[in-house]
This record gives sequence, C-alpha cells and structure tokens, in this order.
Amino acid sequence: MRLSLFINPEKKLTVHTALDLLTLTENSDFTVHFSKRVWKLLAIQTLPPHCHLYETDEEALGTTQIAVAIGGDGTILKAASLLREIKIPLLCINSGKLGFLANIQRQHMKAALEDLMAEKYTLDRRYFLKAIVSDEITHFALNEFVFSRSGTVSMITLCAEYNGDFINKYWADGIIVSSPTGSTAYNLSTGGPIVAPETEVIVLTPISPHTLTTRPLVLPSSNFLTIKVDPADQKVVFSVDGSNHKLPSSNPVVRIKQSKDYIDLIKVPDQTYFDTLRNKLMWGADIRENE
Repeated sequence: MRLSLFINPEKKLTVHTALDLLTLTENSDFTVHFSKRVWKLLAIQTLPPHCHLYETDEEALGTTQIAVAIGGDGTILKAASLLREIKIPLLCINSGKLGFLANIQRQHMKAALEDLMAEKYTLDRRYFLKAIVSDEITHFALNEFVFSRSGTVSMITLCAEYNGDFINKYWADGIIVSSPTGSTAYNLSTGGPIVAPETEVIVLTPISPHTLTTRPLVLPSSNFLTIKVDPADQKVVFSVDGSNHKLPSSNPVVRIKQSKDYIDLIKVPDQTYFDTLRNKLMWGADIRENE
C-alpha cells in the first residue's frame, strides 16, 4: 500500500511521530512517499529503502493511495487543501495540542496502520465551502471564511443576504461563515453551535456584535450567502482557513455556499464524532460526577 506523508510545522514531536511512522512501515507492505521539503524537516541523511522522494508535496500526494498528515489541525487543513482535487483519503495523526481533525493520537498510530492494511476503516466525507469574491476569484475552505477588522479598534459593518434576501447589517468585530467541519473551531469559540459533519448547512456567526440580540444563524448550504463590505472603504481582513487574502478595494462582495469538492477523512474502528467531542472538548462533562 502506497502512503504519502505530509507534515508542516517544524516541531520536535511532529518530526518524532513522522520518524516513528517510517519505522513502523519498515519491512511491511507499505511504501512511504514524501517531498524534499518533508525530507528536510525529517533531517535524515539516507532515504530508507521503502521510501520514495519527490520534488513537491503535490507530486508525492498524487502518486499514492492514502495520504497521512501528522501535526495539528492547521497541518490537516493544509493537507486537505492540496488533496481537494487529488481525491485520495486522508489519515490524520495528532502531534499538536487539541487536534480535533487530527483525531488519531500518536500512541495509536501502529493500530491505525494495521487497520489500514486490513482495510478496517470507513470514509468520513467532508465538503468544502466555496467563496466567490466579486465574481472573479474563487477560494475553498474546509473550516471557515472569516471577515474581521484590520488595524483598528473600531468595529466594522457588514451586510448579509441569503439567496437574495436581506438578513441583517452586522456591526461587530467581524463575522465567521463556517462549514459543519469548522463548527468546532473558531465558530465554537465565539459562541456558535456545534453542527454534525454530515449536515448540509453553513453557519453565520458574528464576532463580538454590538447588538446583544444578534445571534448565530444556521442556513441551508445549497444557496448563496452573500457578504458585502458596506461602506466599502473599511479595512477588512478576509481569511480562508486561517490564511489572509485581500478583498477588492471597490465594492467587495463575497458569495459563499457549499462546494461539490470534498475530502475523505479516514475513520478507524471504534471512533465516532461524538467520541471526539467528549474526548477533545470535554463536551457534556460534569465535574460534579467526580465529587
């Protein structure tokens, strides 16, 4: 079985976990493929016999059956972005802090590899959101798009419409447009709802709104949610899964809906979304039970 290895941060635990993966796949039916960038991060002098080297991450990912991303959720998002068009499944191994997407702990990596070889896994399909900026540029996000103020302590004003109908004019620090996958990320920390991954909705959550009655809104993802910067001369940062992009200076309009593009996350046996909620977020925990 051909695996491609993707790591991003230069953290010791991530590198050690990746080296453990190479050791676990020695003398097996696995081959491991990775880019020269990853090889440099691993700092190994001699390429192991079961490993193959490529110029870029895209080339390495495009030659394999399954991708393995090691790191935190930021690493998973970057890997998912590269895999959006390649369409191979992604195994996510956590070597970061929370790791909600990277839900396989490093101490369970050996068992996860055994499940892969035995084909004891299922695929958890997650759809991207698509944002069309002023009918010119298209961005894709697995977690969220964020509109936030830039270089000022003043709030910004943003208008929202859904399928052509006016929703509200938000006076806030910004707004988050989240997918179900991203509902447990920035959306959750600002008071937005947790949404099951298979639900076909988008979540509109204001960031510190001036009006207390302005609450998060859940909308069907089949139609466009339109965000307008009004007035247009405001300094607004547009973020795509944590990466900042410039909006046009003249009448910026962003239309967002669910994309047809997706990433398949590998789910090993005895692992559910609600297990992850309880274990990672302490969801539903009651400290009184320990008294």
